[in-house]
Amino acid sequence: MSTPETRRRQQVEELSAAAIRAVSGVPDAHFRGGRLHRGTRPAPAPAPHLRSADEDVQSFRGAADGMALHLSRSDRELHKRLRPDGGVERLLFELLEQFRVESLVPAGFPGVTANVRRRHERWSLSAHHNGLTETARGVLLYTVAQVARARITGEPVVEETEDLIEATRAAIAPMLGAQLAGLRRNRADQAAFAEHARALAETVAGLLEPEKPEDSEDEEDTAAYALLLDFDDETGAEEGGAAGLGDHDGPVAAGSYRVFTTDYDREDRAGPLVRPELLRELRERLDARVAKQGVNVARLARELTAVLAEPERSGWDGAQEEGQIDGRALARLIATPADRRVFRVERTEPVADVLVTFLIDCSGSMKAHRETVAVLVDLFARALDLAGAGCEILGFTTGAWHGGRARRDWMRAGRPKQPGRLNERRHLVFKDAATPWRRARRDVAALLKADLFREGVDGEALAWAAERARGWEARRRLVFVLSDGSPMDGATALANEERYLDRHLVQVADGLERSDTEVYGIGVGLDLSAYYRRSVVVEAEGDTGFRTFREILGLVS
Repeated sequence: MSTPETRRRQQVEELSAAAIRAVSGVPDAHFRGGRLHRGTRPAPAPAPHLRSADEDVQSFRGAADGMALHLSRSDRELHKRLRPDGGVERLLFELLEQFRVESLVPAGFPGVTANVRRRHERWSLSAHHNGLTETARGVLLYTVAQVARARITGEPVVEETEDLIEATRAAIAPMLGAQLAGLRRNRADQAAFAEHARALAETVAGLLEPEKPEDSEDEEDTAAYALLLDFDDETGAEEGGAAGLGDHDGPVAAGSYRVFTTDYDREDRAGPLVRPELLRELRERLDARVAKQGVNVARLARELTAVLAEPERSGWDGAQEEGQIDGRALARLIATPADRRVFRVERTEPVADVLVTFLIDCSGSMKAHRETVAVLVDLFARALDLAGAGCEILGFTTGAWHGGRARRDWMRAGRPKQPGRLNERRHLVFKDAATPWRRARRDVAALLKADLFREGVDGEALAWAAERARGWEARRRLVFVLSDGSPMDGATALANEERYLDRHLVQVADGLERSDTEVYGIGVGLDLSAYYRRSVVVEAEGDTGFRTFREILGLVS
């Protein structure tokens, strides 16, 4: 099950994203993995006090309000044209632009003003306590940030460090006074404001130049600046999250995602891969674990029906005392005027016209969690059958470790650069939608066979599961991905750019979220919100009782 802190953080992210959409007017703003996204692309948060930290959940809302102001009050293209290239000048320019938008909060939003103020104070004190103000350069930068924000917004500097910065503030006032006044005067004019911001940033950079570290005594100072100068820019995920959903039938597929060869790719039914005697033993082992779980399957089926089913007409009930007149009963009304049962009412029944797909990561790290996952999907499959919904249980792995024959072909071809996916993809079917659980129950137990678990190419597997779901006639299609982390295929990771498979997974998930297929992440001991907009974390060691199932159902309701 997910921890209280994880649930709380997810709730804070959802509420903050809703506030950002309301304040900024950006309809596709949402948080993923603690980072704000606009559709498929990470939204820039270059000012350091906007970068949220997991341990600072209380001030997350302040960072979110700051991001909303940045989206709504700053012309991003103009800002990119006017800003310096990098270094301290870029840091100060980004900070000043954020202070500008934070000074433009409408009068009717005092809560936003308080939130961004609190966020700035938390960031300031964190920087101070973590050693930023222990060096001359750090004190200078910290003082400029405090004085500039106070001047632009009209709010006081952080009280706890006011005495610390007083001497530096007095020293820099003659050099920066004119620019600070210009910043305050031109808050509503971004272009004019930027001229003063650049001039101030260049002046401060000139003051810092003689203080550059030249020996090992300043190593901690340099490390402290690494975080400040690590700009969160627009170089994240590409537009067009649906890229990679097409067929990969050659060395280079359409879009940014590539596959070196599909010659060794396979799709197998899982049951026949296990000896019948062993499969029977695995089923008995799984039955014992299911019994220990103590979940009432009929109750789970009822809750699934409540979440997934919609009422559908199934005829009429006659002989009612109210409703619509039943023409067939008019003769009885004439014969027996006192008989009031001459009405009929339409009968409706809940129908779960839904296909639920469980897509299981069968990579090596999931081997330790295979029993937990098998129990979970086995119980869901039983309950979905009782609820009248369709269910598929699928898995994905590779046919070999470290690339196998696909990598050998690549080496024989001279190791061309950026080959794309470089392994033998293997997709497994434990239960298809057309097979009821009773007939598929033995094949489901193949999930316990350890040597099926190798490496994982998540993006292609998700596209495959979604394509299978689209072939099933259903009003609603849901895909639950059960995984314990990021995609991992060693050969592909070494031969391509960093996070190649991660980016493809995000693209596929984003594309599906804009389609008629609902995608949910179930993290086995790990948060998957970096990949799936809707996700939950379950305990890696499993949990007896009903709580885990209710948390998963909570994603859908």
